[in-house]
Amino acid sequence: MESPFGTAVRGFRESGPRIVRLDPLLLVATVALLFCSIYTLYTATGDDVEGSPLFYVIRQSIYAVVGIGLMLAIARFDYSRLRELKLGIYGVMIATIFLVFVVGAAARGSQRWIELPFFRFQPSELGKLLLIVALSAFLIDRLRRGSERETTSRIMLLAIVPAMLVVVQPDLGSAMVYLVIAVTILFMAGTRWTHFAALGGIAVLAMSLVLVAAPAAGVELLKPYQVDRLTAFLDRTDNPREQGYQLNQSITAIGSGEKTGRGPEAASQTKLDFLPEHHTDFVFSVVGEQFGFAGAAFVLSLFALLIWRGLRIMTMSKNLYGTLIAAGITAMLMFQVFINVGMTIGIMPITGIPLPLMSYGGSSVIVTLLGIGLLQSIHVHARELAAAKTAL
Repeated sequence: MESPFGTAVRGFRESGPRIVRLDPLLLVATVALLFCSIYTLYTATGDDVEGSPLFYVIRQSIYAVVGIGLMLAIARFDYSRLRELKLGIYGVMIATIFLVFVVGAAARGSQRWIELPFFRFQPSELGKLLLIVALSAFLIDRLRRGSERETTSRIMLLAIVPAMLVVVQPDLGSAMVYLVIAVTILFMAGTRWTHFAALGGIAVLAMSLVLVAAPAAGVELLKPYQVDRLTAFLDRTDNPREQGYQLNQSITAIGSGEKTGRGPEAASQTKLDFLPEHHTDFVFSVVGEQFGFAGAAFVLSLFALLIWRGLRIMTMSKNLYGTLIAAGITAMLMFQVFINVGMTIGIMPITGIPLPLMSYGGSSVIVTLLGIGLLQSIHVHARELAAAKTAL
């Protein structure tokens, strides 16, 4: 026999379409960022592909439409069911990352993508979201048994394994995101500060080993260009063959935009291809040059709205699992925005992390929208639970 509370919840679910219960501000921020991305690509990439001025615009629009459809579908799904599939989800993540080494396509010294008929799939992007879902479930199970030290060690190990596989591709930026996700989930679960202090000490030791001790001993753990990218913001150069050249061009582009921008036609850094990767890594530099401080501030305000709603959803989740997932997704978005924007203005190293929903790329756009779909699912079910309690 069904309880009165269960009847109330079921009645609320059947009372209207779930799309009405989506977080409207989160939806507005998401759609607005996608429009900003498509328009920026339209103004910046018209001459990039000969004979096809809308090459990037059409593809980014398709990725956006597909991603929004998946986002709305996931919003209707009960995210709590994913907890039971944690082993399978983690296994799929590891398997897809491994698959890159078998059938992956190589480009510019990296092997990160799997060529599909319509776009290049990057498993490390999907791995970010799968790791959040799996780690959140693993952590909840570990909280019920085992010591806190064992829990911290196992959660970090589960994150380090895929992170190391991604580093080998090489994709240092995604590996950093994996570790940030793990630390955030541990923090939200109430892990002691002493554990984070120990993790910080280990991180400093590892960085010293990779960047200083190993090269001094003649062992190169990172490729030379990766080291250059990590240190370019400390020592910029005008040499077009050096990584610091990219940073100089980015800062020049943003600075030349001043208050309201130079406009698409007068944006010489973009139009004349002085600004590298202006459709992916340095898309924020294009915004700064073409639309100035006003345009950059508008884009950042949309990201602020996106992150605020993620934090709000985290606090209203109906259970700890939803709280951890929302925290992981919000941290993932926040970290990527901070690093990407920071590298374009010279305060963070160049790591190749895309700007969510703005940078061109099917894997990044679709995975980000999947993550936002999970946030919407958490919001929908929290509202259903609150309405059911009110009805009682």
